[in-house]
Amino acid sequence: MDIQQAFKMSFKSLMASKLRSILTMLGIIIGVAAVIAIMSIGQGLMNQVNEMFSSLGANIIQVGVYGRGESSRQVTVDDMYDLVNSNPDLLCDLSPLVNVEGQAKSGTEAFGQTSLNGVSEAYDSLQLLKMSQGRFLQYVDVARKEHVCVVGSYVAENYLGGDALGKVIKINGEALTVIGVIEQQGDNTERSEDNNIFLPYTVALQLNGTSRVNNYGLNATSKENIAAARETIEAMLAAKLSSDDDDGGFYYVESLSEMLEEYNKMQSTIVTVLAAIAGISLLVGGIGIMNIMLVSVTERTREIGIRKSLGAKRRDIRLQFIIEAASTSAIGGVIGIVLGSLVGAAAGVLMNTTITPTLSPILLSFGISVGIGIIFGYLPANKAAKLNPIDALRYD
Repeated sequence: MDIQQAFKMSFKSLMASKLRSILTMLGIIIGVAAVIAIMSIGQGLMNQVNEMFSSLGANIIQVGVYGRGESSRQVTVDDMYDLVNSNPDLLCDLSPLVNVEGQAKSGTEAFGQTSLNGVSEAYDSLQLLKMSQGRFLQYVDVARKEHVCVVGSYVAENYLGGDALGKVIKINGEALTVIGVIEQQGDNTERSEDNNIFLPYTVALQLNGTSRVNNYGLNATSKENIAAARETIEAMLAAKLSSDDDDGGFYYVESLSEMLEEYNKMQSTIVTVLAAIAGISLLVGGIGIMNIMLVSVTERTREIGIRKSLGAKRRDIRLQFIIEAASTSAIGGVIGIVLGSLVGAAAGVLMNTTITPTLSPILLSFGISVGIGIIFGYLPANKAAKLNPIDALRYD
């Protein structure tokens, strides 16, 4: 018997008892669908985070410098600028980051959850910002402590009537003139990065009533230089803040690319574990296939006896039942792939992102499902092949 004939016979056997065939496939369908959905959703989330980090700039290094008490050693803005200027091959685009404590108003209308940020003229290069109207802050604005600001698209549209340039915003009673509007970056909602106001960090320090800057953002000149740039920053901070008394300051240095790499590793591990747990149902499905095939062998004992008496060899009987088991699991695998893809797509709609199953989990799941059918179908097939023709013909 050739393989084509074996496939035809296995298909006829499956169609002869449709309900039993579907129930047999159920474990495979659920297992494959779960694996495809979990891996697709996990990959979609990683892609979403990667895009978000890419929009922020892959070479960004974030620095936090904190002292214990007024007498502790300090790292000043000038120290950070000196560091960047003395290492132009490693560092660029330095911006002090000052969060303004207060609320913005336009006339009598108070802005909701708008973030107020003191930055330098390099912040637009640091964050890859693009302007839709006007200009970003310049060095002269920072140096002269000009009362000007740049707003996000949400602020411009919802608080300033869509025509923001030249409008006045008051922050803690201080008037600032809008000189630029940033292109939409997120979903233009109150909680997005579009609900921001940027002003010179020198003005932000005045509004906060302090002269200390605790946070900085800067760029490494390339991805290859990130590690060396980080080491250079840490060496300077350690030298500046080292102290034998209890007043020594502390700091942290983080790069977005390293954070992204760690996140991807963690996410990949979680997705793999979840997919492995979901894959247990594939094992359950394989056991179900084996049980049904054993029942099928018993039900078709007389048929096996007739075929053997007509000259069918053991390998022909074994091949028929193995192909039947593999076909059952393969069809279940295909249904599971379609179902898992639909679940992933639906999850993408709910999470407002695009989730598309990749080829590797599809091929892996399908291959495993067919393999399970062959492995768990071998025992019933071997049992059928070893039946004695005479005993099989007498079986009632």
